[in-house]
Amino acid sequence: MFKKVTTFSTVATVAVMLISPISFARESIEVVGSSTVYPFSTVVAERYGRSTGKPTPKIESTGSGGGMKLFCSGVGTNYPDITNSSRRIKLSEFKKCQTNGVKDIIEVQVGYDGIVVANSVDAATMNLTRKDIFLALAEKVPGTNDGELIDNPYSTWKQVNASLPDTAIEVLGPPPTSGTRDAFAELALEGGCKKIGWIAAIKKTDKNRYKAICHTVREDGRYIEAGENDNLIVQKLEANPSALGVFGFSFLDQNADKVQGAQIESIEPTFESIADKSYPISRPLYFYVKKAHVGVVPGMMGYLKEFTNERAWGEDGYLAEKGMIPLPTKMRMDMASKTMSLVPMTGKEALK
Repeated sequence: MFKKVTTFSTVATVAVMLISPISFARESIEVVGSSTVYPFSTVVAERYGRSTGKPTPKIESTGSGGGMKLFCSGVGTNYPDITNSSRRIKLSEFKKCQTNGVKDIIEVQVGYDGIVVANSVDAATMNLTRKDIFLALAEKVPGTNDGELIDNPYSTWKQVNASLPDTAIEVLGPPPTSGTRDAFAELALEGGCKKIGWIAAIKKTDKNRYKAICHTVREDGRYIEAGENDNLIVQKLEANPSALGVFGFSFLDQNADKVQGAQIESIEPTFESIADKSYPISRPLYFYVKKAHVGVVPGMMGYLKEFTNERAWGEDGYLAEKGMIPLPTKMRMDMASKTMSLVPMTGKEALK
């Protein structure tokens, strides 16, 4: 029989495990978050694993909102080390992190992405305005009198704009947990909503009502939540040429033989138009890092170095080949320096 012996070192080890779960590191980095940033971080993880011989970081697509929720739940190896996001962290999320002990957060802007409204290459190319998108997809739209809002009555694109095809409005897009959905609501829906003068005026007196009008998507089956898997939307567009889909430019770039992007106000979604900001629906991409996990979870600094290296996120880097639009050179250099120096956010960034 074995005799159980309790020593000081045993007690100390148990105490450290209870008090500081981060002290016992996982074998690999865990990354959650945005489906848009997912393919970029996956490529970086694979390159990092191959070049170092160390475990390849585990990347999971949970959506920006879902990733933030997991990331901000606590410090320790039960929680993710990094979360990807296709929008900036919200102030409420930053505060949630602080409350749960996630104090030092490093914000890394990695590049830009355009949000495309696409359809099958077998269908006619669409030329939409942001106002068209708002009128097609908003829950409430203007009635016949100024100040009047009615339940969205439009069932075809031609009813929205006489120059558009007489086909049913059917749009496959991301759910509310997605950063793409947040950005689409802000840049496309609100971008069209504020073209209507009396609604734009509401913002000055009642911001909450204004946001509710401009950001709330109809729920009568015309907009179909297709989950966080953008590849699934591409497959559904192939099967249904009359439908449109909403996703990031990189998925359009990688599936150009299957889908085509609609022009937005006569501007095509291209690498160049997103980089020079002429394309109306573009947004920055980010990931967020727990400083407390650096130096504890193996490989954290190596992964950050790989992501912020010119061979990855530079103008001729392998992420550009995957459809990510690089930051301007000076901004990229400054961001790389701040990242490798592990400079944490102050919280003011979330207010921008």
